[in-house]
Amino acid sequence: MATLPQDWLTDGLIDPEYKRYILLAYLQHVDKEFAAKKLYPSLAELIEHYRQLQLVREQKKVMTNSFPKEISSVDLKKLKFEYRELVMDDTTMRDLEEIIDFAIPEIRSKVSAGQEIYEEVENKISIIPIGIQPLVHDEGYLMLSDYLRRMINVYYYNITIFENAMSRMRGIHTRLIDQYDMTVSNTYEEIKYKLTRQIREIPAPATYALEFRESFPLAETMLPIAKRVFVKYVTTA
Repeated sequence: MATLPQDWLTDGLIDPEYKRYILLAYLQHVDKEFAAKKLYPSLAELIEHYRQLQLVREQKKVMTNSFPKEISSVDLKKLKFEYRELVMDDTTMRDLEEIIDFAIPEIRSKVSAGQEIYEEVENKISIIPIGIQPLVHDEGYLMLSDYLRRMINVYYYNITIFENAMSRMRGIHTRLIDQYDMTVSNTYEEIKYKLTRQIREIPAPATYALEFRESFPLAETMLPIAKRVFVKYVTTA
């Protein structure tokens, strides 16, 4: 199973054994992806499923606490009332609770495994400014070295800012411009020179090389992590 639907918990038959089968089949696929060092989209999906399950569990607690109750006894010494619930969990609710209790630790374990790979990859990235840098770094070029294929992938990047009532967040958009063979003559400076001659819209682009000290899958790991690391780098710089 390549992906786990967002509504897997409540879609179709709500049976703990059936849902465990669905979840474990998906997590088996995730294990294979992580074994090949392919993080995305699996890691992002896992985190979202984990958040949703936590939310469902919290909502269930709120709903249970809001059920009407009646006084069953009074402890006069402790001045304490004891209540019993007038509305009890039905079979479906108990099944959902069993599924959630099983799923949360299973998914949390895979999230932790993915985060370990993420940190491993992140620690093997070096960011190198190429040439003279402009004062504004919101757009320019990223050169991502793929040593496995002996290629330098060049991307145009644009950093945007998203604002809400609580915070300001940065996002990055990239577009592949070209690929260059990794040779002695194709230095980062030479590639930047070629780009500035070919693309006149950005006469003095901010340009960075992102080097990995180990080869990882490009689309599933190197590029998404490189983008996140680069946004953090620009923000702190």
